Amino acid sequence: MMKGQIAGLMRQAQQMQEKMKQVQDSLSQEMVEGQSGAGLVKITMNCKHEVKAVQIDPSLMSADADDRETLQDLLVEASNDASAKAEAVSQQRLSAVTAGLPLPPGMKLF
Repeated sequence: MMKGQIAGLMRQAQQMQEKMKQVQDSLSQEMVEGQSGAGLVKITMNCKHEVKAVQIDPSLMSADADDRETLQDLLVEASNDASAKAEAVSQQRLSAVTAGLPLPPGMKLF
C-alpha cells in the first residue's frame, strides 16, 4: 500500500472516531420511554441506559403484597423495554457513522 493511501485511511479513521464520539455524546441527551402494564408504569432513560424518571400510576400504590409484586414486575418490564429502545437508537446512530466502511458481516466497532 502506498504512503498516500495509508495516510488517507488514517484520516478517515480519525474522522470516524471523532464522529463516533459526537454521536455517543449526543446519546446521553436522547431520551426513550419504556412502558408496561398498558402504560401504568413508565421509565424514561437516556440512550446511555441511565434511568432519568419513573412514573407509577396511583392505582398501583397499595400495601397489598400481591400488588407490590405486580409493581415490581411492571418496573422490570418497563426498564427492559426502555433499555431495548435505547439500544436500538444507539445502534442506529452509531451505525450511521460506519456506513460505507468495508467491514466484514457482523463486525461491530462499538
